[in-house]
Formats: sequence, structure tokens, C-alpha cells
Amino acid sequence: MFLDPDEDPRSEGGFVGERATILGYLRDQRLTFEMKCAGLDAEGMARRSVEPSNLSLLGLVRHLAGVEQVWFRRVMAGEDITRHYRTPEDPNGDFNGAVPDPKVVAQAWDTWRTEVAFAERFVEQAPDLGVTGTDDGEPIELREVLVHMIEEYARHNGHADFLRERIDGRVGQ
Repeated sequence: MFLDPDEDPRSEGGFVGERATILGYLRDQRLTFEMKCAGLDAEGMARRSVEPSNLSLLGLVRHLAGVEQVWFRRVMAGEDITRHYRTPEDPNGDFNGAVPDPKVVAQAWDTWRTEVAFAERFVEQAPDLGVTGTDDGEPIELREVLVHMIEEYARHNGHADFLRERIDGRVGQ
């Protein structure tokens, strides 16, 4: 176990209302992801799963920063963005560039935290979850984006479980 249950920052449910429920579960998924990466050095963060995969915890941090950026800045806020790690020449740059360098790890976490903070501010300022953005020319409601984000983190937290177990045997949380 990573944390004593009394120190676990995640909620135990009991949310009231749609907004609180969705935001509570998304917050918990984000916290779970951070917990799965806690205490690792750059080598551990960049360790690949198994050949030929380039999947790593650091790659997931970079990928999730990009997911947050696209859904909240581009789709919901309508910003014209340049992707953090992906380029037309390297569409898997978030994973390919996940190298065991402490500066790369720190930069990835800073980028992820910046994008999460933007998303949280955007949602906080939204009058309701029916606010719409545009995804590939089609309207999409904020509530659908938030539910998608829960799904995205839940899927990648499953990957993070296996990656962390491979790195140091830790499982759970």
C-alpha cells in the first residue's frame, strides 16, 4: 500500500448533485494517477512496459497533459493551441520523448499540473455543465468532456497499475 488509508486524499463518494459527483470522481482519478507515480525517480518514471511498447508512466504524464490541453483549451475554450509533445512528424511524441532525465520529468509534471489547473478554472467558471464547445465541428457539452476525462484517467490508471508493479512491485491505490 502506498498511503495509510487515513492519509488518502481521495474522497469516499457521497457527492450531492451532478456537478459535484462528476468533479469529485475526476479529482479522485487525477489523484490516483499522481499516487501511482509517487516516489519514483526519472529512471522509474521513464521505464518502458515491455518491448515493443513505448508505454511508461512518464509517457502517461505527458499524454494526459495533452489530453487535458486538447479537451479544455481547444475543444471547450476554443483556443488555437500547439500540442505540448505531439507533432505531425512525431504523433507519439508524448511517449517517444519520455526519457529518463529529471528535467524532462519535472517539466512533464509542471505541464500536467498547468493543464489540470486550467481545466479546473474553466469548469469552475462555467455556469453549468451544459456549456458547449466544439469538437471537429460538432457541439459537445462540458458534462460529456468531464465524463470522458474520468474514462481516460480510469483507463490509464489501469496501465499505471501494471507499470508501477513492473518497476518496484507496488500495487494498489
